[in-house]
Amino acid sequence: MMSEKPKPAAKKQLGDALVDKGIITRDQLTIALLEQENLGKRLGAVLSQLGFVTDSIIRDALSENTGYPTVDVTGSVIDAEAIKMVPQELARRYKVLPLSYNSALHELRVAMPDTYNIVALDQIRALHDGALQIQPSLGNEADIAGTIEEIYGFNLSIDGILEEIETGEEDLENQQTEGDQYRHPMVRLINALLSDAVQQGASDIHFEPEEAFIRIRYRVDGVLRQIRSLHKSYWAAMVVRLKVISGMNIAESRAPQDGRISLTLIGRQIDFRVAAQPTIHGENIVLRILDRLKGIVPLESLGLSEENIDAIKMMLAKPEGVILVTGPTGSGKTTTLYSVLNHINTESINIMTIEDPVEYPMPMIRQSSINAAAKMDFAEGIRSMMRQDPDIILVGEIRDDVTAEMAFRAAMTGHQVFSTLHTNSAVGSIPRLTDLDVLPDLLSANLIGIIGQRLVRRLCSECKKLQKIGDLERTLLNLDANDTQVQIYQAAGCSKCNGFGYKGRTSILEILQTSNILRKLISENASAHTLKHAAAEEGFKTLADDACRRVIDGTTSLDEITRIVDLSDRLGD
Repeated sequence: MMSEKPKPAAKKQLGDALVDKGIITRDQLTIALLEQENLGKRLGAVLSQLGFVTDSIIRDALSENTGYPTVDVTGSVIDAEAIKMVPQELARRYKVLPLSYNSALHELRVAMPDTYNIVALDQIRALHDGALQIQPSLGNEADIAGTIEEIYGFNLSIDGILEEIETGEEDLENQQTEGDQYRHPMVRLINALLSDAVQQGASDIHFEPEEAFIRIRYRVDGVLRQIRSLHKSYWAAMVVRLKVISGMNIAESRAPQDGRISLTLIGRQIDFRVAAQPTIHGENIVLRILDRLKGIVPLESLGLSEENIDAIKMMLAKPEGVILVTGPTGSGKTTTLYSVLNHINTESINIMTIEDPVEYPMPMIRQSSINAAAKMDFAEGIRSMMRQDPDIILVGEIRDDVTAEMAFRAAMTGHQVFSTLHTNSAVGSIPRLTDLDVLPDLLSANLIGIIGQRLVRRLCSECKKLQKIGDLERTLLNLDANDTQVQIYQAAGCSKCNGFGYKGRTSILEILQTSNILRKLISENASAHTLKHAAAEEGFKTLADDACRRVIDGTTSLDEITRIVDLSDRLGD
């Protein structure tokens, strides 16, 4: 019989922990313990009832003491499949709120006020042949009880909600009330779509109105997939709901708007960056999904070669200068930068960022968003941060000559500066910076290195199949005619990858480190062709080289890398 991994025993009693932290006094603890004997409740509930502490403080203290995560169930979107796993009577009796269910892992996330209630966990597991993995989180008892009363009896699946809307007589326009959040079917429909997109691993959700219908597409692994089409009559109500929860003006439909949504989905905090754009058929709305769990990845988990990891660590070892990450939108630049910052983030270093906007909050890092209303752009943000005694500065993007100059002047004064630049290659960044009026001498003296990046889809490990290696494949992959040991694979498609043949993405990189020879050429304003030739002589490996490495090691396919990287240079004249 499978069961949860045992959690570490509590370090000390809850009351003693709160006294040690100065949250309550010893006298207040004594009063609460005496009251607990009379009421027969848990100590945390008694302390909250007496007004000595808030529920959130109790929850955080319990989390620290027991090792279980906390969850705010009032902002949670509940998974329809999870509700089916726990009967209403059992959920009410033990105050267990199902949050999400992962069918692949047979894992159920639940919120409970008492995560040590073994009886409740065993009863849920017994309903599913004892094989169910249960991941409990700490939640507020009153919020859990209230949410249980709200969600049971309501349809939470997309198909069920659509049927309810079609057959019911609901007022789809009036959705601005915050109470009874599960009562209105349009509220549940939007929640179900957001939850479904996150569970499918989407990075973006597109709501696209046409003349007679609405197209809903998810971008999964960098490729847009149509998920559903709905009748146009739904769209007015959907727009209102999306605008309400993202903080937009529902009365404005002729001008572009931006907003942000923060929800608890599948047991963790998920943010959405929302953009509305007027079109001839109505407002087009796109949501960028910002999943903190995926946004901050350990450097060693980015799928880089040992050679590339060593090159990045060598660049980080230099105390001052500029490190750039280049690539098109959606190529993983921000994830790589955050992974690098997370790698070097310690109490002894002051890291400050100026971003547009801050996507993933990180502990110990001072993060700021540019603010047009306050007249704080990237350049002004750098000026301000320079007076905050930083060791490392992250500039979200170098867009203009003023930002470029400020970034390099910050490096001149003894700081490490990280930023992104929109160019097609690492070498191509150097002419781009000179176009932005960065002086060649300033550039050569302060540029540490440039990372060029793309994302390629991973082949599904369950269904990938061998591909025959012909002359074209050998030429593109630079394989020797006598090398018969290499095997390459192509996409097939199965239920695990929804028939696409790919599941997940990994990065391919080219890393240009500035050597003495390159610095001399940069100061002489050499062309990109000359710089690339000189870098190649020093062992520089291009994006195409790294992409072919991932084909040869079986991670991706030749078809996929030719979609992302230009391999025409390998064909010769």
